[in-house]
Amino acid sequence: MSQKVEIEKRSKPRVYYKTDILLKLDKFEVRALGSSRDLSLKGIYVKTDDDIPVGTECMVEISLSGTTGNLPLKMQGAVVRKELSGIGISFNSMDIDSYTHLKNVVRYNSADPDIIY
Repeated sequence: MSQKVEIEKRSKPRVYYKTDILLKLDKFEVRALGSSRDLSLKGIYVKTDDDIPVGTECMVEISLSGTTGNLPLKMQGAVVRKELSGIGISFNSMDIDSYTHLKNVVRYNSADPDIIY
């Protein structure tokens, strides 16, 4: 009997980070409150029941809360994976401030912060 082995193809470390997510699509918005997983510098998995097809482009807004209020990170992305419980979004671009804050979120929530580059 042969066993199937899945090879990890991800090149960036991923972390669990629970926060509010807003997806701005062409004709509507999806709010996924506190439902993110697998956050990395290259993308995010968002738990949602909405039927969003693979290939759909969107603006992803991740809400960071701090002592002085909310800080939104904004990234352009596209849906690259769809499952019953949610969608995987790959980030295509973001401004330098969003990248800097995202990098810090991933670093501080990583089991090994030294591998975040």
